[in-house]
Amino acid sequence: MRRGLVTIGLTTLDVVARPIDALPESESTVLVEGVALAPAGTAAGAAYVAAKLGMDVALIGAVGDDLAGRFVRLALDEAGIDTTHVEIQAGVPTSTTVLAVDSGGRRPNFHAPGAGGAARVTEEAIEAAKAAQFLHYAGVGGRHLDKGPGAVLVAAAREAGAVVTCDLISPRRSAPDELKSILPHLDYFMPSATEARFLTGLDDLQAAAQAFLTQGARNVIIKNGRAGSLLMLGGARTTLPAFAVEPVDTTSCGDSYCAGFIAALDRGWPPLEAARFATATAALVAQGLATLGRLESFDATAEAMRRMTPVEETA
Repeated sequence: MRRGLVTIGLTTLDVVARPIDALPESESTVLVEGVALAPAGTAAGAAYVAAKLGMDVALIGAVGDDLAGRFVRLALDEAGIDTTHVEIQAGVPTSTTVLAVDSGGRRPNFHAPGAGGAARVTEEAIEAAKAAQFLHYAGVGGRHLDKGPGAVLVAAAREAGAVVTCDLISPRRSAPDELKSILPHLDYFMPSATEARFLTGLDDLQAAAQAFLTQGARNVIIKNGRAGSLLMLGGARTTLPAFAVEPVDTTSCGDSYCAGFIAALDRGWPPLEAARFATATAALVAQGLATLGRLESFDATAEAMRRMTPVEETA
């Protein structure tokens, strides 16, 4: 019996502080409301949120053998995430991002690259993906995943019966070519609006979604922040509004949307309702610091979805 979620791709440590509206010119100390540390990245962040929502999760990724890497692995382990396939790279730092979130929720960031983008497709990783109910592929641009290995993984997982989803972050110029081999194996492609426009060169999001469908994706969900999301599900176009919240930190909203969508599908929710749940998941994450924000559980998120007000109803 297949069960759970496997995610593969970027693993980082996020260090988030708020509010930082300006950097002091002197070396004086400035008090802030809060600082938070959490596993993050398109793979580890989605895994962390999905585990919080009650899913059985395994992560395929890489961290360094430094203190930051030990912290990331500790946090993942405490969340119940299987880290068997998280490689520890000797002499390499863990990818770390420092985010200076301002009072409006904007988040200029400072990123130190490291092991985070070095996830590998091993025989063991392929077997784990084939045994999973869901594979979340967040590895487009990965230095050991592009040009073949990633496509092999998603193809094997889908052929074995897994539901395959895909998200990405800061796609490179090579991403459109890489996606040509990935999209035909995807059940749900879930880029942001900015990414969709970059990948297709199209300003119109419906046209961009149609382009992804033409290239082989079975369904497309484009995340568009406060403007909500555009869904092309089963050939039907739908838009969903975001929920009206006061954002504290929007760093992990995209990853949490993906995780919420998968968690709801895992509970048997139809895709459209799963997207509403995903919207609620992102809204709760946006109201607190770092990867989990104010997220508590699947049931609490479902209740929040019922009581929160869509943006369009507040206009």
